[in-house]
Amino acid sequence: MVVTCPNCKKQHDIDEKRIPVNVKVARCRACGQRFSLYPSEKTDSPDQRPGKAPRKIGVTLSKGGVGKTTTAVNLAAGLALAGKKVLLVDTDTQGQDSYMLGTKPKAGLTELVAGELAPEEIITLAREGLWILAGGKSLAGLKRLIDRKDFGGELTLTEALAPLEDQYDYIIVDTSPGWDPLTVNVLFYIEEILTPVSLEVMALHGLLEFLKSVSTIQRYRKELALRYILPTFLDYRVKHPTDILGKLEKLYSHMLCTPIRYNVTLSEAPGYGQTIYEFAPGSNGAEDYRELIRKVADDPSLFQ
Repeated sequence: MVVTCPNCKKQHDIDEKRIPVNVKVARCRACGQRFSLYPSEKTDSPDQRPGKAPRKIGVTLSKGGVGKTTTAVNLAAGLALAGKKVLLVDTDTQGQDSYMLGTKPKAGLTELVAGELAPEEIITLAREGLWILAGGKSLAGLKRLIDRKDFGGELTLTEALAPLEDQYDYIIVDTSPGWDPLTVNVLFYIEEILTPVSLEVMALHGLLEFLKSVSTIQRYRKELALRYILPTFLDYRVKHPTDILGKLEKLYSHMLCTPIRYNVTLSEAPGYGQTIYEFAPGSNGAEDYRELIRKVADDPSLFQ
């Protein structure tokens, strides 16, 4: 039989003979959403069912300067404003996610993986509905720890975060530029990729190279999918960015998000420890990120 995921609309061809007795729920390999195999039967709502899997989205690109951290923070904060429970995981040694949210966690991802502190001592409530698992310089030691593992190093992050998953609707993972063991860990953990691409030639080149690297991970993780490409720093006053946007539309129209326009308030807000929705709620930057939330949540009615 063929069933369709209600979240991402991906169709799955399932052999009914292989479905175990009394199993009525499946998990979409593309987006991770759990849904009923038999929609006509009366079942509990997914939101009410214990053990619901969160959506795990990585904001990542191997090139720096494309707005990854700005996007990760404002995506996570926007989803929280929409009433979701969100965990933001910072895997960058710069630890900028905490700074942007005006929080000062005493510990973070390194201490969680090492088992030095309990999760409730590490995960910080940053806003209503939004928690953060901080990054920082200590992640350099975590990368060395992963490198020293003889087997299963790529699953280090998965093993640390899996016990926490049922507490959240979304887990947003912010990555560092480049390609290192921790970035590989992220790609073995998440199921959806959101890639910000600044509208410049080198960023477009970086996207193509990044996708080649991702394809090597997808050989082992079929459920990992590039879901969203987010153009950033769009300035209509300059011709070059619009030309690059046109190329992206030709290549990736089915996953292209509404661009984030160049807006100075996006760079000013972190200095006050505020999200764009708090610092300049009426700005183009705030509206563009609200549009991103609507697309990711697949709910056009949000913030209307």
